[in-house]
Amino acid sequence: MSGNTFGTLFRVTTWGESHGPATGAIIDGCPPLISLSATDIQDDLDRRKPGGLPSASPRREEDIVEILSGVFEGKTTGTPVSLFIRNRDVDEKAYDGLRTLFRPGHGDFTYQAKYGIRDHRGGGRASARETAARVAAGAVARKIIAEAGIEVFAFTGELGGISVETPRPAVRPAGPLYCPDPEAEQKMIARLDEARKAGDTIGGIVEIVVRGCPPGLGEPVFSKMDADLAGALMGIGSVKGVEIGAGFALARMKGSRCNDQMETGGFRTNNAGGILAGITTGGEIIMRVACKPIPSIARKQDTVDIFGNPTVVSIGGRHDVAVIPRIIPVCEAMVCMVLADHLLRQRAIQRGADHGE
Repeated sequence: MSGNTFGTLFRVTTWGESHGPATGAIIDGCPPLISLSATDIQDDLDRRKPGGLPSASPRREEDIVEILSGVFEGKTTGTPVSLFIRNRDVDEKAYDGLRTLFRPGHGDFTYQAKYGIRDHRGGGRASARETAARVAAGAVARKIIAEAGIEVFAFTGELGGISVETPRPAVRPAGPLYCPDPEAEQKMIARLDEARKAGDTIGGIVEIVVRGCPPGLGEPVFSKMDADLAGALMGIGSVKGVEIGAGFALARMKGSRCNDQMETGGFRTNNAGGILAGITTGGEIIMRVACKPIPSIARKQDTVDIFGNPTVVSIGGRHDVAVIPRIIPVCEAMVCMVLADHLLRQRAIQRGADHGE
């Protein structure tokens, strides 16, 4: 197992490195007759690109996606869908000084320990550049679940210690940070600028909402819906924690408050976050992910080289000050892929039942 393939029936394999010639994804298991064009994918990719804030990376990739296979006359054919994104604004020389150094907070040490070799050009496979392929594949998954009436969106809930004080939005907010609280957003932008000027980075929290998901998706023991969602989100490089529903707050509740009591028409509350016993309830699925600060900082840090010699490193190159807001479409993509996979698995179960299997 290489760890580059995701899913059971809706299977996605991503490929490519940060400063290689291209990146992309191959999707196996996409149903036929789904309307799909490059335009459907491009919108999500455009949201992943650096924005106009001073805190954004100056790297400028067009991220123009090409569909190389699996689509004919605007419809998926049921055969593998191949997605191709060219890397055009590469700068390998910026990383020459890191060839023999382990950068604090990066995967340099662990990749070297696992493979005995690593691509030092911006992190290779460990770079956030890889997420462009995930976003492209997630856009295809979004088309599948949309036909079932399922909607996925995410927004900034916290950045640099500044939290949103307004109610959860009904749709993905507009604005540079996709934050539903305009006052908090302005403070977040100022906090980003402070960190940039200090040569540092900041972390934050993204909240993801799923609406229209039918009850019954997910497996009862292994491949529970919440387990698969948490695993998919934890598979994003900067994510270090996931909450579903009330999350860690449940540990401080009594059962009488934690339990989502039922009445005609559904549940009174949603502390479970739309999932019970690993299976969806039909309510909103609510998730939050904690994103660590980007490890590439200009400030000097202690480290060692590949020979074990102590040294000091200051990381140059082109980097964001925070993964937010660019991680938001990545979170949405991973959730869309999990939902598409489980939707297809449930349909397979139902077809088997209809045929008496």
